[in-house]
Amino acid sequence: MLKNAKAWGGDPLRMALAGESAGGNLAVATAIVARDRGMTAPRHILAVYPIANSATNLPSRQTNARAKPLNTPMLSWFGYYYSKSKADAQDPRINLVKADLRGLPPLTIVNAQIDPLLSDGETLAAAVRAAGGKVEQRTFPGVTHEFFGMGQVVSGAAQAEAYAAARLKPALAAAR
Repeated sequence: MLKNAKAWGGDPLRMALAGESAGGNLAVATAIVARDRGMTAPRHILAVYPIANSATNLPSRQTNARAKPLNTPMLSWFGYYYSKSKADAQDPRINLVKADLRGLPPLTIVNAQIDPLLSDGETLAAAVRAAGGKVEQRTFPGVTHEFFGMGQVVSGAAQAEAYAAARLKPALAAAR
C-alpha cells in the first residue's frame, strides 16, 4: 500500500488501517509491526468487533455464547484453524491485550452488544489506555456480530458507520 499509494493517486502519509473481526485484529497487529519496524504509521486504526483476547472465559463469551451469526463454539472452531497450538494463541499478534500497545496511533473500536467478541473490544480498549494510548470504544445496542456495513437493513448499523467515518475523517484530513 505504501509503495503504490502515489500511483493510485493517494498519499502514503495519509492512511488508516481498518478491519472487522479477525480483520480488526490484523489492523492493530499491522500497526504494531509498522511501529516496531520504523515504517510509516497509519494515522488511525478502526477495529470493528476485533478478536483481541485469547481468554475463553470472558464475560461476553458466556452471555453471548449462542448468539448468531457468531457464537462461542464457532470462535473455538476458528481458533483451532487460526493457530497451530495453544501457545500460538498466546502470541501477542493474536492475543493483542498482551502486546506492547505503546505508541500506537489513535484507535477506534466498534462493538456489537450481542457478540461473543464484545469483551475483546472492551479489554483491548482497557489495555491501550493502560499503555497510554488514545482509544475510543463504543458498543452499539441490540446488534450482533457482522452488523457493520448493513446500514440499509439493520437498525443501528447506519449510526455505527457514521461514527466510524466521523472518527476517520479528521485523521485523514490533508492538513496536519
